[in-house]
Amino acid sequence: MTTSLARRRFLALAGAAAIAQVPAHSAAASPKPGGYPFTLGVASGDPTSTGVVLWTRLVPEPFLPGGGMPRTKVPVEWQVATDERFRRIVAHGTAWALPELAHSVHVEVDGLAPDREWFYRFRYRQEVSATGRTRTTPPEHRPGGKLAFAFASCQDWTSGYYPSYQHMARDDLDLVVHLGDYVYEGGIPADGGYRKTSTPDTLRKAPQDLERWRMQYALFKSDLDLQAAHARFPWLVTWDDHEVKNDYAGTKQEHAGDITGLRAAAYQAWYEHQPVRLRSHIYRRTHWGRLVQLDLLDGRQYRSVPPCGWGEADACTGGYAPDVTMLGFPQEKWLYSGLAASKARWNILGSNVMVGRLDHDGASGDKLWHDAWDGYPAARNRLTDAWVNSRVSNPVVVTGDWHSTFVNDIHRDFDRPDSPVVATEFVGTSISSNGDGQVYGPYYGPMIKYNPHIKFFDGDRRGYFRCEVRNDRMTADLRVVTTVSRRDSPESTYASFVVESGRPGAVQK
Repeated sequence: MTTSLARRRFLALAGAAAIAQVPAHSAAASPKPGGYPFTLGVASGDPTSTGVVLWTRLVPEPFLPGGGMPRTKVPVEWQVATDERFRRIVAHGTAWALPELAHSVHVEVDGLAPDREWFYRFRYRQEVSATGRTRTTPPEHRPGGKLAFAFASCQDWTSGYYPSYQHMARDDLDLVVHLGDYVYEGGIPADGGYRKTSTPDTLRKAPQDLERWRMQYALFKSDLDLQAAHARFPWLVTWDDHEVKNDYAGTKQEHAGDITGLRAAAYQAWYEHQPVRLRSHIYRRTHWGRLVQLDLLDGRQYRSVPPCGWGEADACTGGYAPDVTMLGFPQEKWLYSGLAASKARWNILGSNVMVGRLDHDGASGDKLWHDAWDGYPAARNRLTDAWVNSRVSNPVVVTGDWHSTFVNDIHRDFDRPDSPVVATEFVGTSISSNGDGQVYGPYYGPMIKYNPHIKFFDGDRRGYFRCEVRNDRMTADLRVVTTVSRRDSPESTYASFVVESGRPGAVQK
């Protein structure tokens, strides 16, 4: 593909959107100044039964315009093998790294055997990347088996280290699902915030253009524990608000007004730094045999401006208007037709914001948080109706965003508390955001008594959920670390839950 054609193709798609642990390569851990190009590691994502996306970016100088690369396209070799010593190479080729896309590389490999692990690497000139491990999914018709995956979100670099990724990379997982807030949009303090790590002056101001967004991603992706988790497992990634601007809806944000230009730059930088396929939309569907259908949503760029107010506000009738949507009607149609056709035993929805209701003040008022599905009650009812009317098997939602942990029963209609429970929701805490502070425990804690469908809440621990899905049950373990003030923070399982097939609602073990 020529440089100009690839550039036009990406901008057309972005325009539709915007208008055992694999050790780090020694050179990656201590890059040669101006030399070693694979400073941000390697990653894979969007696996199918026959292929996967392989990613890297050539950036020897992450905080200089252009990343220290020439303003020309350059060839990058790639290899896929059955073993990490590359004695049996099964696929290889050369990809162009384009300056228009920050010299990122997205290789969409196909023709691999299903349901097995693979190893991959890149070469540019005389330099070789770290070795990554990935895997293909079971074929869509195969029943049974199991899926072990982690889901995570909210990793503000200035709020702390990522010890959870170090623990995650030592686990035996099939997949990682990241539900948004991969980067944050603010300027970076000189001392690195909670990390107390010196950062370049060019990062002081918040990203406003594409070149600065690229540096923001480079900073976050420079974390070696994040690199290790990317190198160990294939990832499925969506975005939330902080990849652009806090609590935005479509092209609007409460304090910034129209953010179309900012969003376009941020979206392009997101693509350049994630192991995703080049496509016209972010929402997509992954099958793990006939065991799991996983629908990953884009709950940001198509949503209506919240009709009852931004953030915390009273409920109003505007949220029930039929033209108000969280997902946009094309995405709704895609989702509900896919759920109706699903033959999977478990149907998992990856949502960037919470589906379950969170009543802030009980019978004394109707205060809700309108940046979540609470601001779009009619859209939420369309979702629960789709689950019920299509007799969707075992719907479960995994959610990010809240820097807190919730385990929720999802009712058919939250305006009727006696309506049946139709699904289960696990809301994960943050990887680092809010640091070690006790913020949301004191804030949300007093509200829980007004919400009997919330079966578990914790507001102040950092970590992620580890899930395992089998035919008869899904288990979810909340893995937390003691602190994000250092990389070697110990991890423990703080709480465990099980959802039995055919019985919506989680039970704490």
